[in-house]
Amino acid sequence: MKKYIVQKGDTLDSVAEKFGVIDGKTLRSFHNIYCPLEDLLGHDVVTGKELLIPEEPQYLKEEEEVIDSMNGYDDETEETSEEQQEEESQNKEEKKEDKKKNDESSCSEHDGKYFVVQKGMCQCNQGFKFPKFKVTSHQKHYWNDADGSADYLAVTEDDTQLDPPAQPFGQCKLKPSSGGYLPCAYAPVGKWQKTYEKVKVMGKSCVTELSELMCTTGGKITIFKHGQQIEAGKNQAKKANAQEQHIYNPIMDYEEFKEEVSENDAEAW
Repeated sequence: MKKYIVQKGDTLDSVAEKFGVIDGKTLRSFHNIYCPLEDLLGHDVVTGKELLIPEEPQYLKEEEEVIDSMNGYDDETEETSEEQQEEESQNKEEKKEDKKKNDESSCSEHDGKYFVVQKGMCQCNQGFKFPKFKVTSHQKHYWNDADGSADYLAVTEDDTQLDPPAQPFGQCKLKPSSGGYLPCAYAPVGKWQKTYEKVKVMGKSCVTELSELMCTTGGKITIFKHGQQIEAGKNQAKKANAQEQHIYNPIMDYEEFKEEVSENDAEAW
C-alpha cells in the first residue's frame, strides 16, 4: 500500500481519482481496515493526515483496453482462432466477476455510520424510556475525545449493561395488566449483534448505529443516539457573537441571556 498526506482541498473522491482507486467509498473502507483506531475516517478527510492508498487490483479501476484500428493484415499476421477468442472472452468475464466480489467484500453496511459511546442512548421497541450505556468491557479507547472522558468510551459487543440498571426502559408493552403495563425486566440475549467486526477494542467488535440486541422478554433493542453529537456549553454561549445570534433568533435578547448565564455562574460560586 502507499501512504499519502492529505492536502488542502482534497476529498476522498479526488484522492481516489488521483491514484486510480475505484471511488472515495472504496478508499475510505480500505484505509479504515488497515489504519490505527485513532486514524479512522468519517465522511471527510482531514488536511495533514496520512491516508493509506491501496495498490491491489480489486481496489483499482480496470484499465481500459485500447484497440488499434487496422486497415489490413501483413502476410505474417495470423488471425486469432475462434477458440482463442472464446477463451479470452471467458477470462475477461471471470476477472469482472472476481472484481465485483472483491468490491462487495471491501464495502460495509456500516460505512458512514457512527460508533456508539457510553453517553449514547438506546431504545426498545417494547419500552418507553431511553437508557444510556454502561461500558464494562474496557477502559481503554475513547471515540473523538482526546481527554479520555468516560462519556466517550467505545461501546463494544460485550457492553450489554445499561444506565439505569433496573427497569432501564420503564414499562414493558409485552406485560399488560389491569393497572397498566408492568415494569421492564431487561435481560439481554447474548451480545450485541450487527457490530463492526473490522474495528475491535480488546478483541471485541465495536457497536455502531446499526447494531441490535434482543431481550429475553421479546423486545428488540436498537441505537437511539450514538452520543457523539456536539453539545453547546456555557463557555460557548458566553463567546458567541450577539449580532449573529440575533439573526438566527431575532426575538431573543442574546446580550441579556449572556448576562444571566454569568450571574448564574457567580451565584454558583
